[in-house]
Amino acid sequence: MAHTRRDFLATSAAMTLGALLGRPLHALASQTAQPAQAAFTPVRRNVGTFTMRGGTVGWLVNARGVAVVDTQFPAEARALLAGLQERSRNRGVDVLINTHHHGDHTGGNGVFRGVARRVVAHGMADQHMRRAPQPPQQAQPAQQPPAQQPSPQPQQPQPAPPEPLYPDTTFTHSWSTEVGDERIVARHHGRAHTSGDAVITFERANVVHMGDLAFHRRHPVVDRAAGASMRNWARVLEQVVNAHAPDTIYIFGHAGQGLPVTGSSAELLQFRDYLAAVLAFVEQHVAAGRSRDEILAMRAPLAGFEAWGPFGQVGPRDAVSVAYEEVTTGA
Repeated sequence: MAHTRRDFLATSAAMTLGALLGRPLHALASQTAQPAQAAFTPVRRNVGTFTMRGGTVGWLVNARGVAVVDTQFPAEARALLAGLQERSRNRGVDVLINTHHHGDHTGGNGVFRGVARRVVAHGMADQHMRRAPQPPQQAQPAQQPPAQQPSPQPQQPQPAPPEPLYPDTTFTHSWSTEVGDERIVARHHGRAHTSGDAVITFERANVVHMGDLAFHRRHPVVDRAAGASMRNWARVLEQVVNAHAPDTIYIFGHAGQGLPVTGSSAELLQFRDYLAAVLAFVEQHVAAGRSRDEILAMRAPLAGFEAWGPFGQVGPRDAVSVAYEEVTTGA
């Protein structure tokens, strides 16, 4: 199917925070966009989503098997596992698949040690996971001024973070398995959000988990240090849409506050156009001789994309900064 590109806006603000496990910290930004309580939401034919804090999780529970796509963080992964066991009558997990290596998608893997029979990821995602430093303890909120400090409360003991659980099965181009009556296929389309992103298709349900290849009306993290390419990312989104049916339901890694974490090809193509427009915007201003800082200082959103908000200097992994590097280095 053919699709046309629209002239869009260039923007990049909201996901500026630093790194967790040596990766972009989607974690803190996602707290404002996802509910604090665990939410299991059916999507179609035994496939659903789990949201709490971190990247959206996909799950499958049918009469003969259980599969999980991503795990968020340890505390959230415990809630995820408890809900899966309740729904599957305490079955183990046949396969845990990671869409990529970032900590808000893999930080809870260790909770599934001894429960997941296989852990699968793209080979580059596996390499990135194993190179990353161990997670720090969760940051405590800033203290209030002395006059406003509440009475001391007893500290609740926190469970020790689980040991990391890395993939035992990796692939280069594609991998597939049967879980009960569902066929699951993982595919890698090349550099995009990172160099190790996987698209996970539940074929019979016609549901596709995009991981962080899909940000729904939300400024993306672009992990250039881990091999990201905005130009190829736009092509990947188009390839995914062309490879699936018109009525496919897509699960997004992240969504703007109050927006759904599932949608159609229209949202993927809108995000494709956003990426292309950021590159075009930066190319225009680089050709005019403007510096990175001058481009980042242009904060007003473009017409038609007010929902994305203004962009600004929000860190080395924001879309405008990465687009500047791609345009000026040609890579």
